[in-house]
Amino acid sequence: MHSQENSSPALAHAAENVRRYRLQQGLSQDELAKRSGLSRRMINGLEAGSANISLSNLDAIALTLGVRFVDLVRAPDADNRDMRSVMWQGTNPESQAILLGATPAANMVELWTWTLHAGDRYDAQPDMQGFSEMIIVTEGTLHIVFEHETKHLGAGEFAIFSSSQHYSYVNPEAIRTRFIRNVIS
Repeated sequence: MHSQENSSPALAHAAENVRRYRLQQGLSQDELAKRSGLSRRMINGLEAGSANISLSNLDAIALTLGVRFVDLVRAPDADNRDMRSVMWQGTNPESQAILLGATPAANMVELWTWTLHAGDRYDAQPDMQGFSEMIIVTEGTLHIVFEHETKHLGAGEFAIFSSSQHYSYVNPEAIRTRFIRNVIS
């Protein structure tokens, strides 16, 4: 949860849930790290509630454990349809990503609302093959920067793309940007 406070509820839930799923499957931290392509130190820090982990690394852990991303970051008794959990916060507290809820698809569809303060950006790591995103801008201007192109979106405009590549959300304006994001896996 890039730039997320260590005391965030989502990070606390991830710490508890990763440990619970790992132990249920009889995996050591070292084995989970190897299978997910992360360091043992990252797994240890996550379970201790002290790691600043990216959303894509949480995806990798979820895939390794055979659970969904939302299963790692929600309270055990929470309803996936109404999560409202801050998952990322930018350098300005007004820049944030909130996971609103999720529903099953082939695997899962997640509904997010994002706000980027003037000049802020979010740099994403590639998701696993088969993941896609659907974005619609509700306020301001959003640039989605890919390796070989940049999509410029204004209010009411949308983009659909594979998220198994490096990309960034950038607010190039002097006013905030808001958009709705669906992640499909």
